Amino acid sequence: MPTKTFTSGRIRRADYDPATRQLDLHWDNKTVLAYKPVPEEVFRRISSAPYPASYWEDRIADEYPKATPMKSEVGSAGPKTLGDLFGSGD
Repeated sequence: MPTKTFTSGRIRRADYDPATRQLDLHWDNKTVLAYKPVPEEVFRRISSAPYPASYWEDRIADEYPKATPMKSEVGSAGPKTLGDLFGSGD
């Protein structure tokens, strides 16, 4: 899955799934906004935009339907289940 990390601005990361054409935008306030169906070209353009948040506002926010964010392993650390946290109890 293509991912673009941004070092400045309000958007911190963009994840794109070409199979489902879903774009997930991870914001600096820890929220994730998801949109689909988004063409791959839109992901390429937001990835190279000088101001990704402005590109989102102008070209994505009102153009594509919102979706449920994907479960992302990128950048996520820590236990995923209670078994991971406390052990399986065996």
